[in-house]
Amino acid sequence: MTKTLAQMATEVLTTADGRAKTALSRHYAALWKASRAGTAPEIAIGSAIPPSHPARPAEPPLLNPRDVPKRKPGSPQGRIALLHAVAHIELNAVDLHWDIIARFTHVPMPLGFYDDWVKSADEESNHFNLMCDCLEALGSHYGALPAHASMWRAAADTAEDLMGRLAVVPMVLEARGLDVTPSMIEIFRKANLTQAIDALEVIYAEEVGHVAYGSKWFNFLCGRDNLDPKAEFHRLVQHYFHGALKPPFNEEKRADAGLPPDFYWPLADGEPPSYAR
Repeated sequence: MTKTLAQMATEVLTTADGRAKTALSRHYAALWKASRAGTAPEIAIGSAIPPSHPARPAEPPLLNPRDVPKRKPGSPQGRIALLHAVAHIELNAVDLHWDIIARFTHVPMPLGFYDDWVKSADEESNHFNLMCDCLEALGSHYGALPAHASMWRAAADTAEDLMGRLAVVPMVLEARGLDVTPSMIEIFRKANLTQAIDALEVIYAEEVGHVAYGSKWFNFLCGRDNLDPKAEFHRLVQHYFHGALKPPFNEEKRADAGLPPDFYWPLADGEPPSYAR
């Protein structure tokens, strides 16, 4: 009997090892894509009870963010720590995307919603593996350094609220990646580490699409419920996100992803420019 998409998502969430999790994620994404193309048996969305927290490997140890050691990014160990932090983010992103599939099947959504988040989970799985390959090329590995334990907080806080999940995860947290990735690429460019540069450029290009999916489906739900998207975004971020958004913002890439300045500047530290008011 063919598994449902929700069952597949839950199986990914309950797989602990990072490489095994992402291999399963990519396998199920390929099955879903083939199903949608009509070259494999149809897969139903179904329903499941996802875990409150995804399975995680024994390493790395997860610490309070303020307890994670700070390293100078320009040093060899600092560059390894930066790659390790990105790998940790990407592994959490794999789980976040499969979780949104499994957790909200009770909300009627078009099949395109599932297409987008399966594609995102597949890409995040590749991102994690790219970061692991970079770490291993530098004599390290994922799990060699501590990581912070706050990544899943946004998922836990929005476990009962699909619009809140879309607002906080892709439209705030993943949008932050658009802001900071160019400076990370420059760190590795100065060190002439082409493998890391190439991997981060793949991540940078594909994260725009993930933010765009969040914006698209957030606006879809607002339209269905006759809500003002900007006002609803502000309300949900202020409710679920802990702290102000931090400029500088990558306004060009955020615009490409469907995030206009008047969505995020009013939630930021500092005075927004006149065009964002």
